[in-house]
Amino acid sequence: MDLFAFLRAARANPLTTWFREHFEHLIVAGDGALGRVTVVSDPAAIRHILVDNAANYRKDDLQRRVLAPGLGNGLLTAEGEEWRLQRRTLAPIFSPRHVAGFQAPMGEAAERLARRVARRGGQSVDVAVEMTRVTLDVLERTIFTHGLPRDPDALGRAITRYFEAIGPIDPLDVFGMPDWVPRIGRIRARPALRFFAEVVDELIDRRRALLAAGEAPHDLMTLLLRAQDPETGQGLSDLEVKANIVTFIGAGHETTANALTWTLYCLSQDEAARLRAEAEIDAAFAQHGAMPPAEAFPFTRAALEEAIRLFPPVPFMSRQALAEDRLGRIKIPRGSLVTVAPYVLHRHRRLWEDPDAFLPERFLPENRARIDRFAYLPFGAGPRVCIGLSFSLMEATLVLAHLLHRVRLDRSPEAGPVVPLHRVTLRPRDGLRMRVTARG
Repeated sequence: MDLFAFLRAARANPLTTWFREHFEHLIVAGDGALGRVTVVSDPAAIRHILVDNAANYRKDDLQRRVLAPGLGNGLLTAEGEEWRLQRRTLAPIFSPRHVAGFQAPMGEAAERLARRVARRGGQSVDVAVEMTRVTLDVLERTIFTHGLPRDPDALGRAITRYFEAIGPIDPLDVFGMPDWVPRIGRIRARPALRFFAEVVDELIDRRRALLAAGEAPHDLMTLLLRAQDPETGQGLSDLEVKANIVTFIGAGHETTANALTWTLYCLSQDEAARLRAEAEIDAAFAQHGAMPPAEAFPFTRAALEEAIRLFPPVPFMSRQALAEDRLGRIKIPRGSLVTVAPYVLHRHRRLWEDPDAFLPERFLPENRARIDRFAYLPFGAGPRVCIGLSFSLMEATLVLAHLLHRVRLDRSPEAGPVVPLHRVTLRPRDGLRMRVTARG
């Protein structure tokens, strides 16, 4: 593929730039529009890049140019000592003890969604929109328990517009043009960015007033403002607090909403898996009552994990080599890009049996040990593994359980084909319209 064909394809949908060789060879290296690029799907080599020699690989400039204008210098985009300070400071917020305490509000948000969708029995709904609503509802009940200062639906639309605006790869970023050169995507994203800034400023001002009065709830927002580096006692700066709030609202909410959307799609295409999930869910509600724990749904969680194998919320990550390195016989030149693409890795012919099939059984507890840790990376790995991993999986499992306990969702007859679209995250190109049938 020549330079201009690559740029056109990457701008329209980067998924179309992957070829058969990427899914058949564990390492593919070559020169292209981005210079020397090595696409790595070998689990041992991925471990080397993300863990054993992680200090030699930083997030590349292209990713930072795309993400930093919206997400600031928060945990997702910071590097070096600044990232280490933020990670140490924020890690206790996502400890198992704190995350377990959010199970009840997550269940309440999930039940609210289930009741709302059940009232639409016989009608068609856009599941992608509903998953955006419920994940924002979870944020309001866990991070911002006094609510968001703006309409959550307006916030959801702003997040969608932001990712749609910045998602297409801009040739100016590919060629490393200075940041002062205007980008069409950034211009289109400005209204959403202004909206984010206003929301975050209002959130922080409101919460600091409650902290001063001794009336602040013990939620993630309070923990974020009170967080201290366990080694130095230093808190986060105002800019770091703002950047991480935007990261939690934008990147965290968006990825979980997409994971849920793809899981509902996959279950609608596999009647046996759906019936098994429904039976498990009904039994758990019969045993535990209105609010079963997430641990009561092993198959439902396995379906979620299999869906995000096929449709990873973040389908692509890349690193830049700070110094020359080697992956077996493959030389990694200093300054070159190394790409690990979960979308490719998770469907690789040499790593997965029947890689394009939806088989939740792969992720049942008795089978998990067969999956190489570095062959499955929906949340990354190594020092930069997603800090909200356990939060997201528990949230998504509970949402699926409450929703599927009340309704069955099938593809609407009038809906067109489902096309995965890579826009920073992986979403259905035209949403996901599904027909609602009430259960029970």
